[in-house]
Amino acid sequence: MNIELIFIGKTSKKYIEEGVSDYEKRIKRYIKFEIKVIGDLKNTKNLSPKVFKIKEGENLLKKISDNDFLVLLDENGKLYSSKEFAGFVSNKVITNVKKLVFVIGGAYGFSEDIYKRANAKISLSKMTFSHQPVRILFTEQLYRAFTILKGEPYHND
Repeated sequence: MNIELIFIGKTSKKYIEEGVSDYEKRIKRYIKFEIKVIGDLKNTKNLSPKVFKIKEGENLLKKISDNDFLVLLDENGKLYSSKEFAGFVSNKVITNVKKLVFVIGGAYGFSEDIYKRANAKISLSKMTFSHQPVRILFTEQLYRAFTILKGEPYHND
């Protein structure tokens, strides 16, 4: 199985970029993992949030194939403990999912077309986070999931 993480927009803070890069290297010890960045939209000053989401969604759909298992990181998604999330990832491996794609949306969230295409939604917390710090939070949790699955001492109960 391959895992892909898609961000909408460049990472603006160096410490976030460095943290994500560190966890990316760690994750690659366990599985084929790739991060893709979808560039920020241009000339958006006069766009409503709805139109903005639609345009971002169109760009995102170009990066996803019909066979990908698409998981949105969304405030209304299912809440998992770290162990439960590890089980979710393990289940995708067992059920022969070829590519598991996680997406962190932009500032306005996802368009209706993206919600319709999604296979699952996951929430990291009941709190709302900016899409920038979620990048490091999620990559850390993905790394943690693999250490749990391998029985390594990173995760403490």
